[in-house]
Amino acid sequence: MIEVKNLTKKFPVSRKEYLVAVDNVSFQVEKGEIFGLLGPNGAGKTTCLEIIEGVQKPTSGETLIDGLETHKHPDEIKQKIGIQLQASSYFDHLTLGEIINLFASFYHKEVEVDRLLEIVGLKDRKKSLVRQLSGGQKQRFSICATLVNDPEIVFLDEPTTGLDPQARRNIWDFISKINQEGKTIVLTTHYMEEAQTLCDRVGIMDLGKIVALDTPLNLINKLRAAAIINFHTDREFPIFELQKIEGVYEVEHLGNHSYHLHAGKGVEVLPKINALAKKKNIKIEDEEVLHATLEDVFLELTGKALKE
Repeated sequence: MIEVKNLTKKFPVSRKEYLVAVDNVSFQVEKGEIFGLLGPNGAGKTTCLEIIEGVQKPTSGETLIDGLETHKHPDEIKQKIGIQLQASSYFDHLTLGEIINLFASFYHKEVEVDRLLEIVGLKDRKKSLVRQLSGGQKQRFSICATLVNDPEIVFLDEPTTGLDPQARRNIWDFISKINQEGKTIVLTTHYMEEAQTLCDRVGIMDLGKIVALDTPLNLINKLRAAAIINFHTDREFPIFELQKIEGVYEVEHLGNHSYHLHAGKGVEVLPKINALAKKKNIKIEDEEVLHATLEDVFLELTGKALKE
């Protein structure tokens, strides 16, 4: 549904200097999938989406939606996409139902207002004003507003920022429901759990480049240390013995006979640790295996240091 080919966007900061926001990026989004674009602030995610949507023009490269070049066929593209921005403003004195009808008139379409509002759980607020909605309800209405032209692709730019955990989970449910109706979804988010839960594939951006692209599970499994193992012993366990175990990459002795290991898959390493402990007549207690998450992938690829 979406093809991005060698996309570059430069912003002039002086007569001779440019800020490269998007740096030779290429990827595809398949029909019917939920695709996530992740990255630190300033990584180029929003700029990349805005070029795909036709809001900005690229410095070089091209973007295609359903085979149509974005900037050569803007009118056709607008019929195929729906966009929810990071922040939206609506008319203060129009009800939700009136706003939906107004937006639909831009596309010369009649919409079933009740059905659209029902999708996002706001049918009973049809005659309410936007200012009367909670934060979560406003976000759900923003998603509803992207659906007025029955788009094939829905772009969601940080759809759950600032919401409490319950409201965030509700938005996840609505995104999944829209996807199940056959719509392709592209979203940006800073919440790794959100991307891991919703996305079929994710692209991780850093400094304007795509540094990884795969399913969340595949990205996690590619980590050298896909598990963290914690345990206590009844006496000191020689660290050099633990370091020799295949699949163990880092060992920390935390004191009081407590150990913290970075390892490959826990199901493979833990039996080896237990076998060695039995051989050494060391008793292991309180074993805990924590599996890596997409957040671990994100931090390994982009680093922990704040970038300007």
